[in-house]
Amino acid sequence: MGRVLSVNLAVPEPSAAKRVGITGINKRPVDGAVAVRAPGPKTIGLHSGLVGDQIFDIENHGGDDQAVYAYAREDYDWWEAQLDRVLPGGLFGENLTTSGVEVNGAVIGETWRIGDDLVLQPTFGRIPCATFQLKMAEPHWVKTFTRENRPGAYLRVVEPGEVRAGDPVDVLHRPAHGVTIADAFRAYLTEPALLPRLLEVEGLPDGLRDTLRARLRG
Repeated sequence: MGRVLSVNLAVPEPSAAKRVGITGINKRPVDGAVAVRAPGPKTIGLHSGLVGDQIFDIENHGGDDQAVYAYAREDYDWWEAQLDRVLPGGLFGENLTTSGVEVNGAVIGETWRIGDDLVLQPTFGRIPCATFQLKMAEPHWVKTFTRENRPGAYLRVVEPGEVRAGDPVDVLHRPAHGVTIADAFRAYLTEPALLPRLLEVEGLPDGLRDTLRARLRG
């Protein structure tokens, strides 16, 4: 059974990567339970799904389809070996650092029960940006992160609840279409020939679906 290793909330810091000037990518583990609810529309809602978390680049992050970001400790361990440096949970900006959970292998639209009440649904992978590259201080980090296809998963809130470190993560339902977070990330960023199949996937964010249709028309 998978579990949550840590729940991470933003510790805001200045950033020169974007005109926003401040970023919430720096997330640190917190003790105790954190309430999770659907934050609403991206630019006018509560932004993050976790109460107490902060998002500043509201044009590109947050909203119902990116309410929660999860990253697997197993993928951190892989990156540690590649980069020869220690990577603590929260460094990539994830709210939930997990263990024993198929995060990149999650099927889009499947449902996770975390703890007693919280139900989340993977929607898409995390697209690396200039803020992430500046935070990592690794040459060509955006290209490297994209190439290795270990994006972690954004999730929407299906049923609100609380989350804390140690909570079990159970997959309640897995759609038959079989398209995973890693599959979708690859199709969107490196293998456009796969886009028609991605367009048919139930559970894909509506805004992303519109973008895919425009790309295929173009």
